[in-house]
Amino acid sequence: MTALMNMETKELDEKELARKAITDVEAFAELYQQHVTRVYRYLMAHVGNVKDAEDLTSQTFMAALEGIRSFRGAGSFAAWIMGIASKKRLMFFRGNRNEVALEAADQYPSPSLPTDKAAMQRLRLESIAHALRQISTERSEAIALIYFSELSYAEAAGVMNKNEASVKMLVSRGLQDLRERTSLRMEVEE
Repeated sequence: MTALMNMETKELDEKELARKAITDVEAFAELYQQHVTRVYRYLMAHVGNVKDAEDLTSQTFMAALEGIRSFRGAGSFAAWIMGIASKKRLMFFRGNRNEVALEAADQYPSPSLPTDKAAMQRLRLESIAHALRQISTERSEAIALIYFSELSYAEAAGVMNKNEASVKMLVSRGLQDLRERTSLRMEVEE
């Protein structure tokens, strides 16, 4: 119950910050700080290089700043900003279907993660990323929104224009696909 109350309080705080951000640049800066990592990791998961991910992250927040008046508060600010990031990603790949592996998504530096743990995380991510390239686009998108962007299923559903049950099914089936692919690879490598 406390976790639910904290989440509701956070959403109310974000909605209030978004209202203030219409006229107060400091409020928008706070929203930026709260969401820049998730936007960057999501975009990095798709474009696979720092320069493009940084450019798209910047474009996402510029579009958000310009369109902050359109945030109505019907959903979370996180889902709204990830919707903008998704559109920027689609525009980036328009005419270019070669999306890059998701292994680069975790490259965003984390000052709290020691080097040895970061290296282990990178190795785990590389094995999963190989399998992610082999599953359906919708399933990998759902996994990227839930695990890389850390959205809730409801928020991811809003970004993907699907219902929550559909996103849960995509993630469930995507994770099953990943388990099958990573266990097959491990058996072959052993």
